[in-house]
Amino acid sequence: MNADARKIPATMDAETLEFIQGLFALVREGDTQQLVSMVAQGVPVNFRNEKGDSLIMLASYHGHLETSRLLLEAGADANVPNEQGQTPLAGVAYKGYLDIAELLLKHGARADGASPDGKTPLMMAAMFNRLAILDLLLQHGASIDAVDSRGMSAVSLAKTMNAQDTLAHLVSLGQTA
Repeated sequence: MNADARKIPATMDAETLEFIQGLFALVREGDTQQLVSMVAQGVPVNFRNEKGDSLIMLASYHGHLETSRLLLEAGADANVPNEQGQTPLAGVAYKGYLDIAELLLKHGARADGASPDGKTPLMMAAMFNRLAILDLLLQHGASIDAVDSRGMSAVSLAKTMNAQDTLAHLVSLGQTA
């Protein structure tokens, strides 16, 4: 056994667990004010919970622009996937948060970052009729021709989900339904 492994406690003490749970609650609630001092004191901005959700994943997924900005400016990785392989950008494409999608891209989020099943943020935007996010992703180099593990493209996914606006837009860009 290496020396460092012996230093890691087998179980977390109640105070530490309460602190961590509180940290994730602040992020989910978008309490940027309290997080500012915690980040300044050295809370790791790439901290992840038991599901692999990073702080930036939770802040962005819950639509908290300022909390997301704080975390990204403090060095949070915009591309860290959770245990299901979902990225913060795919989450905001699903939810429809254009301002946070712009922020994530500004901080290095990959427009084509695919989950294990091959779904990209563009596909999520297409499926859930998020036209503005679809256009933003295309402007940032997202592949309109990518296919997921089932061979489905953004246009075929939009059609399957009856996402009429994104379907019509993709067809207008030369994609076949």
